[in-house]
Amino acid sequence: MMRCLAIDDEPLALTQLVGYIQKAPFLELVKSFSNAFEAMELMCKEDIDLVFVDINMPDLNGLDFVRSLVHKPLIIFTTAYSEYAIEGFKVDALDYLLKPFGYTEFFKSANKARQQHELLSLSHEQNQDDKHLFIKTEYKIVRIEIDSITYIESMSEYVRIHIDEGKPLMSLLSMKSLEERLPDNKFMRVHRSYMVNLQKITEVSRGRIIFDGQTYIPIGEQYKDRFNNYIGKHYLGKL
Repeated sequence: MMRCLAIDDEPLALTQLVGYIQKAPFLELVKSFSNAFEAMELMCKEDIDLVFVDINMPDLNGLDFVRSLVHKPLIIFTTAYSEYAIEGFKVDALDYLLKPFGYTEFFKSANKARQQHELLSLSHEQNQDDKHLFIKTEYKIVRIEIDSITYIESMSEYVRIHIDEGKPLMSLLSMKSLEERLPDNKFMRVHRSYMVNLQKITEVSRGRIIFDGQTYIPIGEQYKDRFNNYIGKHYLGKL
């Protein structure tokens, strides 16, 4: 069971959301709230796996609420405005539901959260010293040797994992969850859309990381200092 919260300042929308959650067999509604501040207080005391939260709320909107969380559960936004979708994904939201939505749309989104939660639970059972991880791809769970990963590419709500041999693997995961799972002495986020295996780098040239003289990965401005510090500790000279 996934422990979840429902947050919406509109009473009718909140009542509908609560009813949908109670109807889903794999969801446990811990509490519902009409404002985000009260939800924040509860989240400091209890473990929450999933939050359904409206974006357009007074005092503290859903986006700022999620940005303020130190330990983020899975987030599904509910909103009447489709233009908020892009902003939602920027804060690593799993999905968003466009109001008015029915139970079919809700269940599809909630089931996506269930699948993600199962994968995260499986990963958390392994510690960072493990040599492999399990991911769900193409309706099956496969084992990947961590050292075989060359780099990881973000594809909106999916990631593409590039490995030494075979075609890349697509999985419904966030870059953030992989950053938390993979050992930081081997893997580094170097761009909003890329994480690299530091041990696979063959060359760094003109602000790009090169693998085997063929694959070029850009280094994002906000990640440049950290990456340069790593290079400075392991190589002679300067970039």
